[in-house]
Amino acid sequence: MVTRPPAGTIPDEPGSYQFKDKRGRVIYVGKASSLRQRLSSYFQNPRNLHPRTAQMVQMAESVDWTIVRNEVEALMLEYSLIKEHDPRFNVRLRDDKSYPFLAVTNDDVWPRAMVMRGTKKKGTRYFGPYAHAYAIRDTLDLLLRSFPIRTCSQNKFNEHERLGRPCLLFHIEKCSGPCVGEIEEMEYRQLVTELCQFLDGDTDAIVTRLETEMRTAATDLEFERAARLRDRLDAVRKAVAKQQMVADKDEDLDVIGIAEDELEASVQVFYVRKGRVMGRKGFVLDKVEELTPGLLIDRVLESMYGEEPVVGVPKQVLVPYAADDVGTYEEWLQLIRGSKVQVRVPQRGDKRALLETVTRNAHEEFTRHRMKRASDHNTRSRALTELQAHLGLPEAPLRIECYDMAHLQGTDYVGSMVVLEDGLPAKREYRRFKVNGVGGNEVGSGSDDYAAMAEVVRRRLTAYLAEKNRPIDEQDGADGGEGKERKPGKFAYPPQLLLVDGGKGQVSATQQVVEELGLADEIPVAGLAKRFEEIYVPGRSQAVEIPRGSEALFMLQRIRDEAHRFANSFHRERRSKRMTVSALDGIVGLGEVRKKKLTQAMGGVNAIKRASLDELKANTFLPDAVAEAIHAKFQPPTTS
Repeated sequence: MVTRPPAGTIPDEPGSYQFKDKRGRVIYVGKASSLRQRLSSYFQNPRNLHPRTAQMVQMAESVDWTIVRNEVEALMLEYSLIKEHDPRFNVRLRDDKSYPFLAVTNDDVWPRAMVMRGTKKKGTRYFGPYAHAYAIRDTLDLLLRSFPIRTCSQNKFNEHERLGRPCLLFHIEKCSGPCVGEIEEMEYRQLVTELCQFLDGDTDAIVTRLETEMRTAATDLEFERAARLRDRLDAVRKAVAKQQMVADKDEDLDVIGIAEDELEASVQVFYVRKGRVMGRKGFVLDKVEELTPGLLIDRVLESMYGEEPVVGVPKQVLVPYAADDVGTYEEWLQLIRGSKVQVRVPQRGDKRALLETVTRNAHEEFTRHRMKRASDHNTRSRALTELQAHLGLPEAPLRIECYDMAHLQGTDYVGSMVVLEDGLPAKREYRRFKVNGVGGNEVGSGSDDYAAMAEVVRRRLTAYLAEKNRPIDEQDGADGGEGKERKPGKFAYPPQLLLVDGGKGQVSATQQVVEELGLADEIPVAGLAKRFEEIYVPGRSQAVEIPRGSEALFMLQRIRDEAHRFANSFHRERRSKRMTVSALDGIVGLGEVRKKKLTQAMGGVNAIKRASLDELKANTFLPDAVAEAIHAKFQPPTTS
């Protein structure tokens, strides 16, 4: 248990503090306007502390702190440390959805509209997030008749540019045909700008302009153009009608609704721009630390705006109750936005009604989440309890690791390790192994399989022992000065059940490794044989009887199948890399980077083969000597 630092050593200044366990791992990060006052609150009778706080203090072995100039810097430092260390006693964001955005690639010569998820890229405008990808595609389908910008991939664009023929979207008036020069670049950029303005909520100016152009065309007796403008106007109005108006047209808001119990909080966010709901998302927070209502708002704001927000920070953020230190958070958001931001609790009127609507959505989502979680949690708990009973384990195996091998007639041996934590796949913990000491060109044998399994398990457990036995005070700095903060290694945590895909042979080989490393009393071993789905454990000649159809057997089958899938995918990847030989290989000066750029620029390897020398030299990134070598390989000079 951590002891209280000597009196007078804790500074009375703002900063961030970190509690660490006996192995030096950061288990909790906090911030304070006065480190002395905040840290003193932890060193009191444990009965007066929140149970989770008392557990954290009990597990901690030391506490460090960092002084900063003000509370905003303390907030920013706290957030960065939480992101770096993922402490087990800090609030955890659980968001298993990757929300789709409508993205416009402004950095491209001819910008493209597309559905995007995951990491955000510079030079791309994002609109949303949307609840479903089909909602984006429906909206985009309506808007392309009014703003016909391209939606095709770069490869397809290059292909049609080379062919000189547009694709079907041009013929049905959902693309302006930039690939074949049907539109000037400035005119195309204007379409892109208008689309972005529309998606930002600035719709009135575009509707007015289309109405004016339609009337002018009709007056000038240009009836075909007037009809096209009428169709574009109808499409715009349909898209506008799908955007719910919830505030004044000049208002930008983020509205946060929360539903919670003692363990979790469900958060729903509506993004309102120019008075219309432009996107929404939801996530769940694990309340693994003591949270007052105000501190919960703090954590939600950090989760939403800690990384650079894709849709920006609005002028107002509406919350159900005030943050603990609203002034600090407003100052922080102002730094991000570049102008004043207000975080407030609406008391009456339309904004209060809007907050209540978002909160109702949070309650509905929370109800669905709890029903699903209750069912899943009870099932997983029952499975883990059954495994403990059937296999005679000292405790329920909250961390199960499963290993499988893959090879082709004894070549390209690889291994996989997949992990279940509390009955759920922990994909960040998955590992892949290249087996070095087994397998040549000969046909694989049973002994090869056992040796491969033993090698993989030995490497994993040896890494665990190295981490376990590493001195607590070991420094990473080579100059004898203060070392860097040491995070847990990839194999820092041992399995409470080590499962192998196979029968007695694989179990015996694995158990031998476990015993050699002195871990037999710490790590139990079992094997699941495919033929009859039998469970084998060391020291027993007969299979362990686990009822077919039981939750325990189903959990073992699931992790075994996942290990098999993971091993096979790695094996296919390695084999394809070894067997795939490009026609462009072996050309002096044409490395992987140039090869990739050239293939993209020319539209494929076949196009490169057919290209003239002048076409190859037109690629500015390709030296003339390399272009000549490529041309000579595929179109050697003819001899008369």
